[in-house]
Amino acid sequence: MKKSLLTLVFFYPLLVFSQSNNAPSSYDIHDIKITGYLQTQFQMAQSPGISSFSGGDFAENSDNRFMIRRGRLKIDRVDKYSSIVFQIDATQNGVQLMDAFIQLHQPDNRRFQLTAGLFNRPFGYSIVYSSGYRDFPERARVFQTIMPRERDIGAMLSYHPIKELSFLNMDLAVVNGSGLFARDYDSKKDVIGNLSFKFDSLANKKLHIGFGGSIYKGSVRSNTDTYYSDNGNGFTKNTDPSIKGSNLKRNYYGGNVQIQYDNTFGTTSLKAEYVAGTQPGVASSATVSGTLASQSFSIQPATDLYLRNFSGYYIWFTQQILQSKFSALLAYDVYDPNRKISESQIGMLNNNTTAGDIKFRTLGYGMTYLFSSRLKLTVYNERVINSPTQLTDYNKDIRDDVFTTRLQYRW
Repeated sequence: MKKSLLTLVFFYPLLVFSQSNNAPSSYDIHDIKITGYLQTQFQMAQSPGISSFSGGDFAENSDNRFMIRRGRLKIDRVDKYSSIVFQIDATQNGVQLMDAFIQLHQPDNRRFQLTAGLFNRPFGYSIVYSSGYRDFPERARVFQTIMPRERDIGAMLSYHPIKELSFLNMDLAVVNGSGLFARDYDSKKDVIGNLSFKFDSLANKKLHIGFGGSIYKGSVRSNTDTYYSDNGNGFTKNTDPSIKGSNLKRNYYGGNVQIQYDNTFGTTSLKAEYVAGTQPGVASSATVSGTLASQSFSIQPATDLYLRNFSGYYIWFTQQILQSKFSALLAYDVYDPNRKISESQIGMLNNNTTAGDIKFRTLGYGMTYLFSSRLKLTVYNERVINSPTQLTDYNKDIRDDVFTTRLQYRW
């Protein structure tokens, strides 16, 4: 019995099916409470100066580094009518604001909640799920691209039934659309809708299933009189004085599923998420690397917009080893910024394609070891693959794999 309880304590982070950033540490009424986590790590890259989605780009002359990946300090308070959350991130890059929001609710009834301030965009599963509980070091490339830093400023109405329909969750948010580090640069607002279901007590409480769908309806302002539209073989140039000051569609549609089974061998978890839509980006250039050309903007883009049809997904598999403190990790994710064109066409004369249209696939594998419910070691390798194109710097798979060793302490 003691052994079973000890195992449960050790693997509590794995058993928690949903750890949302858009919530205080607990909804029990309490005065100021301080929680957080620290992630310190060592990384080795396949080449110096690579662009990377594993904690950011490497310095020009460096292929290895020590770094503080996340240093989160979260302060929250809950009373009868409201709660407040304030979170900062302190790393070698300085101190940054991560969360700052107020939630209002009826006394003793949190079915409806109104959240206002800076919070995680309520899109899909991995965006809102806390990095302090996630098994894998980073979110998938597609989500780091379309929703960098995960947060935005706005207001959100949520419906969380307590007893009846307790498996249901709904969120509707209106946000600036410019992300965490920016003031809104136009008068348009973006709308996010999320619907999810969670069933935690199936098969004698051993099987946990969750799934949901999300929609994002937004836009990006054009600062020039020209934009490029996807024609299936490249881009068509469109020029008209009315284009300057107009807004191009930024629309996403996504679905996700999570399955966890608590078996005699050890907890098995499978999580997957798919997203597709239209993303206004820019062309790759000397100042904008290919990996960032399709990224969402935090400032007004100064150059011509490229309207791309994208898709992306991830599959995460976690297996606890023989009820021990070890778990094996296996992940695969794909981001295709321009799903209407093949890599062999990218760089062809007069089709206006750039490195911003290249598809990337990432195979990740590794292991975690839980020293305790608070202290975790992660060893993880990412094999990043791109198909050859006709572009000079991308005529073969670039050497941008990354190996990470991370130690995390959560309190």
